[in-house]
Amino acid sequence: MSEPTEKPQRLRVVVADDQAAVREPLAAVLGLSEDIDVVAAAADGSEVLTAVASGPVDVVLMDLRMPVMDGIEATRRLGEEYPGVAVVVLTTFADDDSILGALSAGARGYLTKNAGRRDIIRAIRAAAAGQSVLDREVQDRLLATVRTKAPVLGQALPEDLTPREREVLTLIGQGLPNRGIAEKLFISEATVKTHINNLFAKAGIRDRADAVRRAIEAGLG
Repeated sequence: MSEPTEKPQRLRVVVADDQAAVREPLAAVLGLSEDIDVVAAAADGSEVLTAVASGPVDVVLMDLRMPVMDGIEATRRLGEEYPGVAVVVLTTFADDDSILGALSAGARGYLTKNAGRRDIIRAIRAAAAGQSVLDREVQDRLLATVRTKAPVLGQALPEDLTPREREVLTLIGQGLPNRGIAEKLFISEATVKTHINNLFAKAGIRDRADAVRRAIEAGLG
């Protein structure tokens, strides 16, 4: 007799958007996923904090421009008070200030509202697993901004990075997602994730945005 298959742990998600016409359909659509429970819907950052305090919550899908408390401030507060909660930004805005503000505040993912349901669900799952997902448009703008502002090219990386870890960091600096890196290096996505975890730990890299900056500063991007 075969052992019963364990159901995957469902992710507890808060959807935050000041427009009910966006917030409610989005919550309904995400709730159809087999591994996502939308535990609350919030109209501003203050409501997000209240929802998370009532917890438990794994991921907040965060709009940026909201009344009372905006998404950047709410993300910063979550990082200080509830560091175990991941934030994925979903917004109309892809300007430099919004992107850098959200990522600096601790957002683990950044999508524009052009993203489809599958992209949003993929980003939620990745954020819950400690990974970062950036919309392609966001990645391109971030790369351009970091290249413009990178202060010191050739900044040293830890000597104990392996050649493969340097290759992976180079490809992150070029804006490739994990799947693209796997295809480029002819390895599995799981192996890419292992290399990323190792190089992040060795180099003290916080997240993918920080990895892009470090790659470019080291002359790898």
